[in-house]
Amino acid sequence: MAKKLLIRDLTLRDGQQSQFATRMNQNQVDRLLKSFNKAHFYAMEVWGGAVPDSVMRYLGEDPWARLEKVKAGVGDASKLTALSRGRNLFGYNPYPEDVIEGFNRNAIKSGIDIMRIFDALNDIDNMRSTIKYVKENGGMTDCCICYTVDPKFSTKDKIKAMFSGKKLPDNLFSIDYFVNKAIELEKAGADMISIKDMAGLINPAMSAKLISALKKAVKIPIDLHTHCTPGYGLGSVLMAMVNDVDIVDSVIMPFAGGPAAPAFELIQVFAQKLGLETNVDLAAVKEIRTELFKIRKELAKFDQYKLFPKDFDPTDKLPADVEKLFDDAIAAAKKGDTDTVTDLTQQIERYFNFPKPNEVVRMAQIPGGMYTNMLAQLQAGKIEHLLPKVMEMVPIVRLAAGVPPLVTPTSQIVGTQAVSCVINLNSGKAMYENTSVQFVNLVKGGYGHTPWPVDPAFREKISGKREEQPYDTSKHVKQVNETLDEFGGVKLAANEKEELLLELFPAVAKPFLKSKREKDFRAEQQKVQDKLDEERGKLISALEGNFLE
Repeated sequence: MAKKLLIRDLTLRDGQQSQFATRMNQNQVDRLLKSFNKAHFYAMEVWGGAVPDSVMRYLGEDPWARLEKVKAGVGDASKLTALSRGRNLFGYNPYPEDVIEGFNRNAIKSGIDIMRIFDALNDIDNMRSTIKYVKENGGMTDCCICYTVDPKFSTKDKIKAMFSGKKLPDNLFSIDYFVNKAIELEKAGADMISIKDMAGLINPAMSAKLISALKKAVKIPIDLHTHCTPGYGLGSVLMAMVNDVDIVDSVIMPFAGGPAAPAFELIQVFAQKLGLETNVDLAAVKEIRTELFKIRKELAKFDQYKLFPKDFDPTDKLPADVEKLFDDAIAAAKKGDTDTVTDLTQQIERYFNFPKPNEVVRMAQIPGGMYTNMLAQLQAGKIEHLLPKVMEMVPIVRLAAGVPPLVTPTSQIVGTQAVSCVINLNSGKAMYENTSVQFVNLVKGGYGHTPWPVDPAFREKISGKREEQPYDTSKHVKQVNETLDEFGGVKLAANEKEELLLELFPAVAKPFLKSKREKDFRAEQQKVQDKLDEERGKLISALEGNFLE
């Protein structure tokens, strides 16, 4: 019997979010569902992340309706996955238990089978409530460990630290760090473990070591989630495959590569050559791929690359030289020659016309989105010449904040503060003269326990307290569900699901729900008017009949 490799398709969530700013509308999603129903991926990530916010903000659509329509179309052919930030759900601050319970219960009721849970600090305490409520409601828990690397300090900073007696983190994010997190998550109730490599920083050598170590340490399935930004994605997935990973995440070809995950079609070729059975219906994937090429053209104004990959099916015969690249990559992977694996898989991606590796991200070892956000901040002030100084400042700020993994929202918090520090110094001000509320809360302990201890003196300087101050959810103020007198005295949020939208996305949900209530009110008024017109017509007909008699 062939060994299995399970595939989680990310096209409808992470794929479109990475490539097209989450702008797929419901009509575009609906066009794919019949084929996805036939494709039989193990799982499909379709919700969470930026989807609930974006579909309200930019498309005027209901995120719960999006999920329910996907479930109706896919049925039980694939397990549906959503992404959430544990206790933070979609915001910065932790939410009270009733909000966490309500969100997870309704997500599962609306069609989610697997809740993919992560915490930006890898603080497992922030994941326990979600694990509890997902399991209580019959869902599966996919617990993520955010992959990151140690800060890269300049020689000057290392010398400065040595003379000041301060210790710099060395091999903090080691194999043991990730393995110990996985063991703890398994004990906490995880049904599977995902290595969530949002920046694509896990290289093939680390992928091989980490997957191998995790397979020995825990009994539950292991999933590798990575991106292609710095050029490691496909090679790292191949190394995971030869080291017995259970599940890999991929995106169907027109939405794959670059800032997104590796292409399913290329992974399928490797699987076929390795004798791994994915059980995916390739004819159905071909239907999806054909439609995705059309949809990508429709999303052109959000497409940062506009670089279309070749239209390739895994059943197609490859040119001999390209076939050899796949074969040689597998041979190198089996020998553990990871440098060759990297080179050959990048050659394969070049042949299929995927974006080149982002060298800035590879060298800086930070997420691409974090880099572009920092550059945009500097460009807005016409001081982009300060970017090299900002890049040097990132590890310093990250260290001061407890070396958080650089994932949403900590990547934005650290990046924004690094820009602020450089601007302050350039203006002759103190480095931390301006601090964001989020940075203060991170240093204070409001988001949880950081991987590296924050210096108590620095915490006192930034937050006024030497000791860690956890966030107190008892102080959470629930959003007001106002009465809309102008629309007949109805409530802004009409049910629990809408109340959750209001709670989790207040700035976006308020105008969205108000527009929805107005449409409902106008539609009801039109019904009443139509009924009156109908009755009036009947009355006139009756009177005319009597007159004629």
